[in-house]
Amino acid sequence: MEHVDHILIVDDDREIRELVGNYLKKNGLRTTVVADGRQMRSFLESTPVDLIVLDIMMPGDDGLMLCRELRAGKHKATPVLMLTARNDETDRIIGLEMGADDYLVKPFAARELLARINAVLRRTRMLPPNLVVTESSRLLAFGRWRLDTSARHLLDGDGTMVALSGAEYRLLRVFLDHPQRVLNRDQLLNLTQGRDADLFDRSIDLLVSRLRQRLLDDAREPAYIKTVRSEGYVFSLPVEIVGAPA
Repeated sequence: MEHVDHILIVDDDREIRELVGNYLKKNGLRTTVVADGRQMRSFLESTPVDLIVLDIMMPGDDGLMLCRELRAGKHKATPVLMLTARNDETDRIIGLEMGADDYLVKPFAARELLARINAVLRRTRMLPPNLVVTESSRLLAFGRWRLDTSARHLLDGDGTMVALSGAEYRLLRVFLDHPQRVLNRDQLLNLTQGRDADLFDRSIDLLVSRLRQRLLDDAREPAYIKTVRSEGYVFSLPVEIVGAPA
């Protein structure tokens, strides 16, 4: 049976939940709607989803808090598209820093939301172009780190796991697939988010900053991701494919 993408919509506005849910269903997606974080947690305990549409402005646990919770738990690799009624750049930055994969301001056209959902799903499933990682070679080694491409998390020199958001994982894969090569911001946007992405330019800089934090890379004297003035970024270490994790 062909897989139908399952979208979980978390929004305290009943009208928006129903309108969005019905529109996505009419366009071939499976949808579930819930009103708050408690219902979201309960549903995810028993049912996996392909993407979560998460409203920021909700009573109780807001969308930013829930996004951070998702990124710290077993749903860390599930794409998140955030909604907000405020066209506030600060909210956009915080949402991306919490691990959101995209961001849409209310009011929005349902057609645009559908396009963004499909774009995020494509980006999440897009295999990097230059490196084929088989089931028997799922670890990429660089410096003191290993990237488990099956579980999508980092392993430090002691084997301790460091969770990555979907956006962080995609950016690290791009760097590891193009080591020691300068990539400008447009290239990074296209490789991580597709050509239909329209996030503001600083999103890549914020994502690089988050990834440096994961790698414990000093931004003033980085060992892994170096800034090339007026050009972009370069991953400065060689990358090796090693055996599957134990």
